Amino acid sequence: MRQEATRAKGLCILGSTGSIGVSTLDVAARYPDRYRIIALTGNRRTEDLYRQCLRHRPRYAVVAAPEAAGDLSRRLDSAGLDTRVLVGAEALAEVATLPEVDYVMAAIVGAAGLLPTLAAARAGKRILLANKEALVVSGPIFMDAVRESGAELLPIDSEHNAIFQCMPAGYRAGADPLAVRKILLTASGGPFLDTPLEALPQMTPEQAVAHPKWDMGKKISVDSATMMNKGLEVIEASLLFALPPKRIQVVIHPQSVIHSMVDYADGSVLAELGNPDMRIPIAYGLAWPQRIESGVEPLDLYEVARLDFRTPDWDRFPCLRLAFEAARSGGTAPALLNAANEVAVAAFLERRIPFTGIAAIIERTLETIPVSTVQDLDGVLAADAEARRIATTLIGDHPL
Repeated sequence: MRQEATRAKGLCILGSTGSIGVSTLDVAARYPDRYRIIALTGNRRTEDLYRQCLRHRPRYAVVAAPEAAGDLSRRLDSAGLDTRVLVGAEALAEVATLPEVDYVMAAIVGAAGLLPTLAAARAGKRILLANKEALVVSGPIFMDAVRESGAELLPIDSEHNAIFQCMPAGYRAGADPLAVRKILLTASGGPFLDTPLEALPQMTPEQAVAHPKWDMGKKISVDSATMMNKGLEVIEASLLFALPPKRIQVVIHPQSVIHSMVDYADGSVLAELGNPDMRIPIAYGLAWPQRIESGVEPLDLYEVARLDFRTPDWDRFPCLRLAFEAARSGGTAPALLNAANEVAVAAFLERRIPFTGIAAIIERTLETIPVSTVQDLDGVLAADAEARRIATTLIGDHPL
């Protein structure tokens, strides 16, 4: 029986030069008849973006600075490409909402990815959400935009993607939530899982970004070392799957083979397993509800041999405690948490505060700013800006 030919899906990658963007291009390039690259965005990594444009020939490329845009445009013209180069934050939203774009990979790190990802949601695109901060910061505003536009929201974080795979379609559409007893979010524990507590203040940025399992950018790697990434994922999971934080449990699983689990009321626990490679959830998001080859080696359980699980230590990972508290508080608390964390992590990477200063700055910021109800995007952005101001002041006035 002949299958009807289908049009290749137009793909916009927000953050194409980061690890998620590179992996997305790797998967998409395996299926040139299924996916066509419409837009790539690379902030300030113009050399990487230039090479990606040569390889994938997008219609649009977006960078942060006008000087970089002019240089990139001239180089692409010389190479015979008709890629149009755009510049600035507004251009990110522009390319994410183009009519020829079907899927948007949201992989810009941090709150900077919020506005273009929200624009894609309002435009009814399929959003492959790798930027957890966009959802954490905007919360119900983002989820309302998805529902109102009919957009498809597919989580790409390995943990949320695993949960999505373990959830029945009916549940995701709003079936009885009591069927799910709890979500089990797995965490590797990062590079400092067994480091003596008294040694943590001396840990360097180089040590913090040396993740034992995953190949990630610097900011996300530091978040893994503090386990703030898992805290943000708790908030994200609560929103994505409409469960309160008390029904979300974090489990340290150093092998990073089980990407997360769902514990059902009948006693069943469903888990998604795979090698620690982001191309697996990316391929799932691109092809859903079908499955395609991702380029990842099959999981060899004999080689894995054992699976270990541990309870998180709140003294070792105070950022995880702060994230759970923000999830329970709701309102602007997650936005405040995320903003303070971004400022503190940047200061740590610049060697202005010690590793343990990250949690201290976040906690002081949250103690300083009252939590308010989320009413609109302007209010969320104002809370974000205030948290960044307070955190920056704390770092400058009270070096740790």
